[in-house]
Amino acid sequence: MLLAIDCGNTNTVFSIWDGQSFLGTWRTSTEWQRTADQYFVWLSTLMKSRGLDVTIDEVIVSSTVPRVVFNLRVLADRYFGTRPLVVGRADCLLPVPPRVEEGVRPGPDRLANAAGAFDRHGGNVVVVDFGTATNFDVVAADGAYVGGVIAPGVNLSLEALHQGAAALPHVDISRPEKVIGTNTVECIQSGVFWGYTGLVEGIASRIRAEYGTPMKLIGTGGLAPLFAQGDALFDLVEDDLTMHGLTVIHQYNKENA
Repeated sequence: MLLAIDCGNTNTVFSIWDGQSFLGTWRTSTEWQRTADQYFVWLSTLMKSRGLDVTIDEVIVSSTVPRVVFNLRVLADRYFGTRPLVVGRADCLLPVPPRVEEGVRPGPDRLANAAGAFDRHGGNVVVVDFGTATNFDVVAADGAYVGGVIAPGVNLSLEALHQGAAALPHVDISRPEKVIGTNTVECIQSGVFWGYTGLVEGIASRIRAEYGTPMKLIGTGGLAPLFAQGDALFDLVEDDLTMHGLTVIHQYNKENA
């Protein structure tokens, strides 16, 4: 049984893959101080609450926070008796190597998104990943990650607005009923929701024009379903795209070891 771990700047996601489907997925805050023992107690408790009695013997990790990787390695070794595959390391093979500037190391989450998107939809795809940052990952016709765009994340922008303007409250993001707000909270929600909708539409349009070919737009990440409400912003929204990409990379390494 495979344990796939995607560690982002804000949250870390754990999913158990049986070769056909995900049996369970859990999310926790990313904290580099968290020990392997703490991870195991947390994960085993959640597995038990779901009635999952499975043996994990393989682990793959994608992490944009290098300091977290050590304890995840210890987790895999101490409790599952395996050496984890870490995306982005030299010993982790990719189905199609990225084509970027020499010396550039794309984020492992972007590599996983590219692998997952190509496996499900083929090439010529743009993945919009709503995380701490809002990433646009461009996947070529052959499945290679060829670059993209990084914009500030939605929650990061909201927090910056709250901290930088003393009179403005912190608000939760939601789709407003109208564009013109009649109070401060509605004004902020409208600015963020429609502002990011415009950002996605504008950047995706420019990527397509620059790339010179029709491209599917796939939304993923926690806020993707929110921005897909009532608008044809995305061709598809897939919450598990990054995790699926990890299973694709893991399988490729098993077959090509």
